Order: sequence, then structure tokens, then C-alpha cells
Amino acid sequence: MKKYIVEFIGTFFLVLTVGLVVRINPPLGPIAIGSVLMVMIFAGGHISGGHFNPAVTLAAFLRGRCDKRDVVPYWMAQFLAGVVAALVVNVVLRGRADPAVALHPRLGSFIVEFLFTFALAWVVLNVATAKATMGNSFYGLAIGFTVLVGAITVGGISGGAFNPAVGLGVWTMGVESAKQFAVYCISDFGGAAVAAVAYRAIVGVD
Repeated sequence: MKKYIVEFIGTFFLVLTVGLVVRINPPLGPIAIGSVLMVMIFAGGHISGGHFNPAVTLAAFLRGRCDKRDVVPYWMAQFLAGVVAALVVNVVLRGRADPAVALHPRLGSFIVEFLFTFALAWVVLNVATAKATMGNSFYGLAIGFTVLVGAITVGGISGGAFNPAVGLGVWTMGVESAKQFAVYCISDFGGAAVAAVAYRAIVGVD
């Protein structure tokens, strides 16, 4: 249960930060998003693995570093955290976002979400699960900066979720459409799964 609570807490603050950044649009928004992921990973990684992302949980499971019995509870905690964070954002900002949700190119969104979720899962597996990098002090920074890079470079194309729980959160806030949430789920889970396959093929199972 401790692992699931930690996954809820980390995902909650990630989605809360994303929601406030999207709604308020501060100048350093992408840095805030990458930074909150970094610090939450440093805070909870030793307890739950610091996934805070259903796609990362899938990658860790396929790589062999997440117990099968933990996958669904992790997903439940992460998606629930996304919804709760979204509701908090809506309360703080006095309602859902403007009904005119953002429109993103469907194919472009799928491509960049797939690629950067692949990159995120690839980095996670290599810096947080590989024996060669066990005990390192940079894993949270590497993972947070991967999201930062993605948010800056392709956020304008897809919204920059790279995380189905974030996708559910921004949809709940009224920022994205249900169709875009579906794109997030398909491309993000797909990118993470391919990253796990690539990891096993290149690095192997240790």
C-alpha cells in the first residue's frame, strides 16, 4: 500500500503542476513540469520506483522490474491522482477551462507522443533499472529533463503529455478533448512498450 500511496502523491503533484502551467501559462512552465517530476522521483523513487506514469509502469513491467501484481494498482493510483489533481485545479481556478479545447494535429500528436514517451521510458529503464547505473544520483534529473525537453520541443504540437495520467487530467480540466486523450493513451503506451522491447534487445535482462 505504501508504494501505491507514493505513486498517487507523485502523480498528483505532476498533474497539478501540468494543469496550472497549462491554465496559467507562466514563462517557465516547462521547467516547473520537469522539476516537479524530478523532485518527486527523488522523494519517492526508493519506495515505489517513482513511475508516476502508467506508460512507465508498463515499460518497467515489460522490462521485468515491476511485479505483475503491482501493475493494475499502480495504474489505479496514477489515474486517480490525475483526476483528483485536475479537480483541484478546477476548484483553484474557479471552473474548467474554456470549452474551446485545444486542437492538435492527430498524426503529428501521435508521432511526437510516441517518440518522446519512448525516450522517457528508455531513459527511465537505463538510469533507474539497469545494474550498471544502480545507486546513481542523477536518475531523477535525467528523467525530469527528458520531460522538460519534450515539453519545450513538441508541447505545441501535441500538448506534451507523454503520460496517460496527465492526459486524463488535462481532459478532466477541459484543456484537451476526449479524442486527444485517446491519442495520448495509444501513443504513450505504445512508445513505452517499444522502449522496453528495445531495452531488452540491446541491454538484455539483468
